[in-house]
Amino acid sequence: MRVEVVLFAALRDAAGRNRISIDLPDHARGRDLRSALLLHHPELAALVSASRLASGTSFLDEDKPLEPGAEIVLIPPVSGGSGPVVVLLTRKPLDSGALRIAANRPGSGAVVVFEGVVRSPSMGKVVLWLEYEAYEAMAIAQMETIVAEARGTWPVSAVFLHHRLGRIEVGETSVIAMASAPHRDEAFAACRHLIERLKADVPIWKKECFEDGSEWVGAPGVCEH
Repeated sequence: MRVEVVLFAALRDAAGRNRISIDLPDHARGRDLRSALLLHHPELAALVSASRLASGTSFLDEDKPLEPGAEIVLIPPVSGGSGPVVVLLTRKPLDSGALRIAANRPGSGAVVVFEGVVRSPSMGKVVLWLEYEAYEAMAIAQMETIVAEARGTWPVSAVFLHHRLGRIEVGETSVIAMASAPHRDEAFAACRHLIERLKADVPIWKKECFEDGSEWVGAPGVCEH
């Protein structure tokens, strides 16, 4: 079936048009539409991840099937802001301070933060910098799934999963996983789930760059000079 997606504001400007047609399997749900948008329009990934789906004058339940020929509105964050983006791939420095403030919700008794920092040495060799590459559309979709899993498993107040791409210097932060919850056990468990699942299932690759060459982590024997 075909669904028409209407775009406003920053989404319209980024896409260069005010609507997109998406072909979906019969009985597809709102979440399937979101995944399809991320897959086929990676240039809109950050905005799509931060936006909500609506039909008519109501926001959609993304677990419910869509009607064939439906006109769905993609609602970007409104002026006044809704806080930091929950899932983010970026080539800019990560800001854990802003996320920490956003995660401190009423009723949260604990905020747990994991920051992955570029280190040197690694495996006995001096690291000059790291380079991260991703299959961005799939990475965003997988990160969204991981966040949804955390929300469905623990009573979290807020979760964030951010990762940098490109060149990152020693001492800089490459990834942030953050969860706030009423109690520390829940916050610790949710945060661990975010980072462990990201490392296992999200298509992001890391290259360590040394003085005498470079190597993709996880691909032993593949070294560039």
